[in-house]
Amino acid sequence: MSTAFARNVPLAEYTTLGLGGPATLFRTATSTEELVEAVREVDRAGGPLLVLGGGSNLVVADEGFAGTVVYVDSSDLSCADADGDTVRVRADAGVEWDPFVARCVDEGLSGIECLSGIPGRVGSTPIQNVGAYGQDVSQTIVEVTVYDRESGRTRVLPAAECGFAYRDSVFKGRDRYVVCEVVFELTRSKLSRPIRYAELARTLGVRQGDCVPLADAREAVLALRRGKGMVVDPEDPDSRSAGSFFTNPILSAEEFAEFTRRAEALLGPGTAPPAYPDADGRVKTSAAWLIEHAGFPKGYGSGPARISTKHTLALTNRGGATTADLLALAREVRAGVARAFGITLVNEPVMVGVAL
Repeated sequence: MSTAFARNVPLAEYTTLGLGGPATLFRTATSTEELVEAVREVDRAGGPLLVLGGGSNLVVADEGFAGTVVYVDSSDLSCADADGDTVRVRADAGVEWDPFVARCVDEGLSGIECLSGIPGRVGSTPIQNVGAYGQDVSQTIVEVTVYDRESGRTRVLPAAECGFAYRDSVFKGRDRYVVCEVVFELTRSKLSRPIRYAELARTLGVRQGDCVPLADAREAVLALRRGKGMVVDPEDPDSRSAGSFFTNPILSAEEFAEFTRRAEALLGPGTAPPAYPDADGRVKTSAAWLIEHAGFPKGYGSGPARISTKHTLALTNRGGATTADLLALAREVRAGVARAFGITLVNEPVMVGVAL
């Protein structure tokens, strides 16, 4: 039986930033059935709906949310052998992500070990196509069970229909689908998938493309993330963030050439901005590099909202900040990068009741 709706629940307590005013109504769903029931009830009554998981990728207005929040706290997990050495793991949307990764590593299931330490819950991972250190969830997700608010029915979407792209999917920025369950296809192996990310390979002391014991990959990723304040820790104010606040820009060849010309004009001849070519001819560059070279170093800021002292991409609540403080800093950074390099950064976190 689902719980009743509570009133005026502060959302700051449910976000990793520790920011956000109250929700008018708030209800917890502890199973897929309760989640669907709660969303249906809100839709029948009308009014705004926010489906909330771990709150690790949200920026909520100081005024709060003038609608109903459905908090996803479901926790079922199940495994089934697939073909050969592959195993399909079904997880409810409310399952905590990092304990899920840890369990898969402990049980010798390879495919998500480099996604260790990411805060949040399983249900958010397909929405953002969560990724880090050379892995993203689109490499292992085979299907997503959703509640389709347009049809009023539960549907199973295969990966091919999820529209996965860099930090994007058919679920992101749309109100139609509520993620209920996710199925991952993992490999029964004591070794990681090939290590693709150069920084991780250096940390592990291996070549890119090598495989390492699963536990080694996980511990190396956790160490790297802790060093950047990207593992939630009540004792570390740098971890009071929404993770990377801006996505890495993806530019056409012409846009990247213009960017390079501007970088050389600003920073001197021979300046070579980071470049990660895509197969389609576009080039991804580093938002962190842009921010730093536009004049915003680690620790930048004089108020309670500042750039992390460990990672340029994280905007943090050092204590006592408001959402307005955080957005003022984000706008300052975005405007500075645009002036310096002609590139407008795009926020990665979901904005609730505010806009950048």
